[in-house]
Amino acid sequence: GNKSQDSGIAEMEELPVPHNIKISNITCDSFKISWDMDSKSKERITHYFIDLNKKENKNSNKFKHKDVPTKLVAKAVPLPMTVRGHWFLSPRTEYTVAVQTASKQVDGDYVVSEWSEIIEFCTADYSKVHLTQLLEKAEVIAGRMLKLSVFYRNQHKEYFDYIREHHGNAMQPSVKDNSGSHGSPISGKLEGIFFSCNTEFNTGKPPQDSPYGRYRFEIAAEKLFNPNTNLYFGDFYCMYTAYHYVILVIAPVGSPGDEFCKLRLPQLNIKDNKFLTCNEEDGVMVYHHAQDVILEVIYTDPVDLSLGTVAEITGHQLMSLSTANAKKDPSCKTCNISVGR
Repeated sequence: GNKSQDSGIAEMEELPVPHNIKISNITCDSFKISWDMDSKSKERITHYFIDLNKKENKNSNKFKHKDVPTKLVAKAVPLPMTVRGHWFLSPRTEYTVAVQTASKQVDGDYVVSEWSEIIEFCTADYSKVHLTQLLEKAEVIAGRMLKLSVFYRNQHKEYFDYIREHHGNAMQPSVKDNSGSHGSPISGKLEGIFFSCNTEFNTGKPPQDSPYGRYRFEIAAEKLFNPNTNLYFGDFYCMYTAYHYVILVIAPVGSPGDEFCKLRLPQLNIKDNKFLTCNEEDGVMVYHHAQDVILEVIYTDPVDLSLGTVAEITGHQLMSLSTANAKKDPSCKTCNISVGR
């Protein structure tokens, strides 16, 4: 006879399977999800089960503890439904998501539909709102301001030879690496040239040591930073060390770099901020930098070597200080904000 009669249970109609899933309004730590489903048995749906997983990195170590697959049980609310806060969604990270519809039974168990197809999406970078939170944290530890007179860039001799031979003497902007905060909107996108401006406390001059090569290009501060440039806050991070880095972007007004930053980064007042200032005193430009953070300054236009000098430094090459593709310490209370890691 009929199976359901044998067991004495009326066979329930199967629940509709979600299809045509759409992800929208993606931020660094939230997204909206909606889908279509047959109207049949729709009224029986009490909950949605959402299965969200980080997309497996092919190179990730097979033996380390995998992210525990996370199922969110959500009340059946009208779609689209916003997903946030249930997980620490990380910025700029690829995820897979699948959905089931569910009906909660009197005994507390759920009857569920088949899983939907699996959809992939990628979370967004930090927004200006998030970067402003980072900026405020950086301001707390910036320390007092010290005078500076030059920006400098250390490289190997081969680098400067190459610039002279192949680029008509002008250092060219290149795409910023992935060091710093995982959600940083400048990583892998903004083109610029890295400069330092930190000075030694006792001499007021650039330190003689550098992790980036024995040759140093030095340029008067006003040639790069002046009232015709805009200043932006780019990032705040540390790499499991006691000291912190702040990335600033200097962009000539109206340049492609300036247009890029205007949309994505908090702008700083060049005369009055906690990191790097430029003021006119008695007809002379005077510059100051924060003492208690290491500033990494990105200049977004080409820079001709003839505007400064290249000379060998006398100090050591401290490789341990290099920040190339450095990973930010996600547990540091000083430089992390509460959104996705």
